[in-house]
Amino acid sequence: MANYTRDQELKSRWEQVIFLLSQKFSDGEDLDVEGVLYLIGLQEFGKPHQAFKKEDNVNLIHIGLCTILEPFGYYRFDFIDEQGWPHFELVESLPNLLPGEQSILVKGAIVDYFVKQGVIS
Repeated sequence: MANYTRDQELKSRWEQVIFLLSQKFSDGEDLDVEGVLYLIGLQEFGKPHQAFKKEDNVNLIHIGLCTILEPFGYYRFDFIDEQGWPHFELVESLPNLLPGEQSILVKGAIVDYFVKQGVIS
């Protein structure tokens, strides 16, 4: 029963995050996990109005992923380079997870990020 409650809480908070971000950044069309990671990477990079190349967009998603997984001990912030890009060091490899488990880990970490940012409670 505890897992059910936790799963329901995660689902509810995830829906809050998606609703808020989709309203603000995608004209109400639901964002996917990758889109949310991109926005987190953009936030962490700190230059939201800069034009980005395709390679930069991939890097922004990576920054988002590193940022949300840092509190779990998988990554550690290392430095900011001369162009302002944050770099992370892999501390511990991610465990081999089934796709559903991986989704729960990432969504949970995204929810935690937005709770810490004060976007949701």
